[in-house]
Amino acid sequence: MRLHIKNGRLIDPANNIDAQHDVFIADGCIASIAQVPAGFVADQIIDASGLIVCPGLVDLSARLREPGYEYKATLESELQSALAGGVTSLLCPPDTDPVLDEPGLVEMLVHRARILNQSHVYPLGALTVGLKGRELTEMAELTEAGCIGFSQAEQTIEDSTVLMRAMQYAQTFGYTVWLRPQDPHLGKGGTAHSGPLASRLGLSGVPVISETIALHTIFELMRTTGARVHLCRLSSAAGIALVRAAKAEGLPVSCDVGAHHLHLTDNDIGFFDPNARLSPPLRSQRDRDAIRAALMDGTIDAICSDHTPVDDDEKLLPFGEASPGATGLELLLSLSLKWADEQLSGDDKLSMAISRITADAARVAGLSAGGLSIGSVADVCIFDADVRWLVNAAAIVSQGKHTPFLGYELPGQVRHTIVSGQLAYSR
Repeated sequence: MRLHIKNGRLIDPANNIDAQHDVFIADGCIASIAQVPAGFVADQIIDASGLIVCPGLVDLSARLREPGYEYKATLESELQSALAGGVTSLLCPPDTDPVLDEPGLVEMLVHRARILNQSHVYPLGALTVGLKGRELTEMAELTEAGCIGFSQAEQTIEDSTVLMRAMQYAQTFGYTVWLRPQDPHLGKGGTAHSGPLASRLGLSGVPVISETIALHTIFELMRTTGARVHLCRLSSAAGIALVRAAKAEGLPVSCDVGAHHLHLTDNDIGFFDPNARLSPPLRSQRDRDAIRAALMDGTIDAICSDHTPVDDDEKLLPFGEASPGATGLELLLSLSLKWADEQLSGDDKLSMAISRITADAARVAGLSAGGLSIGSVADVCIFDADVRWLVNAAAIVSQGKHTPFLGYELPGQVRHTIVSGQLAYSR
């Protein structure tokens, strides 16, 4: 299919473009920017007047719930949700059932996603067998099956020797280790940020030192092994300070933050709202403000949706019993725009917001995505930055309807999503 996207404001941070340009797509790739290619005749013209045209979003953490948790969500429902959110490439953690620790399971997931012909799915393989933290997986075989990195998801490795060996193996073959920094003992079983609010509500706490102690361990092992590590969903000011120092030292580390943590604090738990039960927990306003500033100065590399659909049976419970997680694929763009609008001023705020969920995220994941270079795969998001939409269950395509932003009015609505040159979604 040959597409002509006309009259839109093209924002492509990867190529430092922010101007009104037409985009021409042919054979699944970007054929030209601004200039009509010789002999080009469009099969379809998309009028993007008043709209933003940008690379398809890259999401660093989206649980698709297959295999094993189809009662919470299905591959079909969540890839439709991704398209509705303008997400054309997404990484899925290995904490499925069974865990993604066998090449056959990874191949099945990749094959299923390819057949659906929607957003591109990139699995993270399990770092240890069953995510139990004892025995290393066959990383080379998992890479051949389609994994682009290795993760423990929400599980920790209690034995530092195992983690060191995993990082040594990964460094030998150039793999990236994806870790959520959390101590295996401090805050275990906690449901909220350790602080005055948790004490008043009688909720078990997860202290900030659970994150910082884990970061100290990870950085020492990085110095020993030379492994590249991506830190998933930082949540605290103290943790950010450690990452900033590690980057200044030259350690090969990157990190992301969940979109929810850009805006909310532990006060948003309110009267025990289970939709605000997240992992890591929502922390103090000081932590939230530090996250916003670190994202602006580049200490935090990217924003992810941390999409974790949860069904009613596991969410509509007392706060301490509810399962952590929230839907996020369709909110990633809007929450990123909201951050930029509140944190920045000037014409470049849109570009910075888009960069954190396209080019920067793709760089972290090592993907050839997140840009609209001539000849690159045509993954495109077209959205209206001026429209505001009300977050409610009816507006969410995902099978998971739970989010702490229910009732919020957010900026930015996706109008079209193009994947590999095909118009995959239109509103």
